[in-house]
Amino acid sequence: MKTFYHFILKYREPAPRNKKEELANRIYKDGDFPRRSADYNEISQYIETTEQYFSLAVIFDELWEEYLTVIK
Repeated sequence: MKTFYHFILKYREPAPRNKKEELANRIYKDGDFPRRSADYNEISQYIETTEQYFSLAVIFDELWEEYLTVIK
């Protein structure tokens, strides 16, 4: 199963132009992000409790929905 981490890497950009790319870049640089997880609760809790993601939590939910369509 493709993890959320691997899914979001497709949005990485050297100069992010939108919130999806910004979130992807932050996740890529975050060594503590649960990279091997495909569990919504685990990843969502991490996003919601890590300060650098506060402003991007809504974007995470949008990307999670997209992720679910990819892994089906």
